Amino acid sequence: MEKPIPLALLPGLLLDGALWRAQVAGLAGLADGQAADLSTQASVATMAADVLAAMPHRFALAALSMGGYVAFEILRQAPARVMALALLDTTARPDTAEQTARRRGLIELAQKGKFKGVTRRLLPMLVHADRLDDAALTGEVMAMAERIGRDGFLRQQKAIMARPDSRALLPRIACPTLVLCGREDALMPLAWHQEMARAIPGAELVVVDRCGHLSPIERPAEVTAALRKWLGGVN
Repeated sequence: MEKPIPLALLPGLLLDGALWRAQVAGLAGLADGQAADLSTQASVATMAADVLAAMPHRFALAALSMGGYVAFEILRQAPARVMALALLDTTARPDTAEQTARRRGLIELAQKGKFKGVTRRLLPMLVHADRLDDAALTGEVMAMAERIGRDGFLRQQKAIMARPDSRALLPRIACPTLVLCGREDALMPLAWHQEMARAIPGAELVVVDRCGHLSPIERPAEVTAALRKWLGGVN
């Protein structure tokens, strides 16, 4: 039996390894999924360096949202080490001025002691409307944010704001690449994923219906199936 593929799993802002729990279990045997902690570093470059230090020389990489920004940085730092790439509910674009202003406002509130993590008011931006009454799902999202905490949130937001534009990197990506998004993702629209899939040579685009921004926990079976197919192309 072949050894499982080493697989780094990168979560997004205010998310941790619980985001990937279903995929770690569902891919067992095919992949050895290792969720990264991206809550302690002050920059995307340091996040990427820490992932590289924790993984074997060659590994597959799946990343959601902020994790996608880290994945692009890993490709800048050590492209030959990534044997396959999955970009979920993320973008290669930098923040708009409006997005940066919104982040600065959230940072200011958190610094004043008004960090609330993910509240019920924010959940409609993160999960599909059909899942807002799913107490297990929404409770998990809010629990992850509490575990990351105020200081982790501040570090992550500042790292996100300082990230570079990664669009010029896309045509140089040379490994099997999956681009996946929830059709109703309110934060990272489908058009941005289509843009990435067109720019990355040979990339496959998968759109998950009735799904918002947090596809691995909103639609775990569909996401795991897409990752299984993607990993089947790794050699």
